[in-house]
Amino acid sequence: MEETEKQAKSEESRGIAANTLDRRLSVAPMMDWTTRDYRFLARLITRHTLLYTEMVVAQAILHGDRDRFLSFNDEEHPLALQLGGSDPQQLAEAARIAGDYGYDEINLNVGCPSDRVQQGKIGAILMAEPDLVARCVDAMQAAVTVPVTVKTRIGIDDQDDYDFLYRFVGRMEAAGCTSLTIHARKAILSGLSPKENRDIPPLIYQRAYAIKQAFPHIEIILNGGVKTLEEVHQHMGEVDGVMIGREAYQNPYFLAEADRVVFGDDSPVASRREIAEQFLPYVERRYALGHAPKHSLRHILNLFQGQPGARRFRRHLSENMHKPETTPQVLMDALAQLP
Repeated sequence: MEETEKQAKSEESRGIAANTLDRRLSVAPMMDWTTRDYRFLARLITRHTLLYTEMVVAQAILHGDRDRFLSFNDEEHPLALQLGGSDPQQLAEAARIAGDYGYDEINLNVGCPSDRVQQGKIGAILMAEPDLVARCVDAMQAAVTVPVTVKTRIGIDDQDDYDFLYRFVGRMEAAGCTSLTIHARKAILSGLSPKENRDIPPLIYQRAYAIKQAFPHIEIILNGGVKTLEEVHQHMGEVDGVMIGREAYQNPYFLAEADRVVFGDDSPVASRREIAEQFLPYVERRYALGHAPKHSLRHILNLFQGQPGARRFRRHLSENMHKPETTPQVLMDALAQLP
């Protein structure tokens, strides 16, 4: 009873109903990029876009430093955790632990193609075993009250036709999965690096569109290659939402108009300089806790992309934030390089 009340209070304090999470626009989980520092920065730019953590392996949560892997800033909500694994019991326990931290969604990675991940039977290789993925989803759902979702590809290697994806999604539907993110490229599990797997296999958006038509009761989120809010709008006529990857990191201010364009929120948009100035107190708090400024500031390097003085801003930070004696003041010094 106490645990139930704790969970209810947690949901009430966030103001987010478990089954009404708005996924019209989200930022993809990206290793080394979507850290808590980046997510805090992103939340200064967009209030409503759903943010995802980096992938965290279930075993790391069960046997490692949980706070290191799961702690986040309250300002990051709405926030989803992506888990990697293939053991239903381990994933269920990791999801339960994560649920206690207050995440708004738990996502299962069935899309990462890296060799190291494959060796641990994690990621895209699991598309070949939909029954196992379904058992994982079922076990995770039984362990948490927040939504359990799946992020996948359209296929793997030579298993890349529509029927293969249809059968996979059908198995997810049978397991009770109500929201699926589809990276509209297949994964080539041998011969390509993860970076090459993000570029070389062709994007087939129509495959995701067809899945939405075939499974109207499942929320389908499209991922892959989207770089503008205009493209987001175009895809929204065919799917339920769009997940942005590299563009949201390499050009974070791209998200500044997202609240208005995607979510209909006409609140004033902060300028790039205002965002940087609002980020400074966060960097100072992290610095006071022993975190070197470079870990936070590397995420702000691209904030002024395309603007006058952007190169000087980036160069000043790049040349100075790694020095042992550097303090958060380096951000203000970098801002002084702008006109």
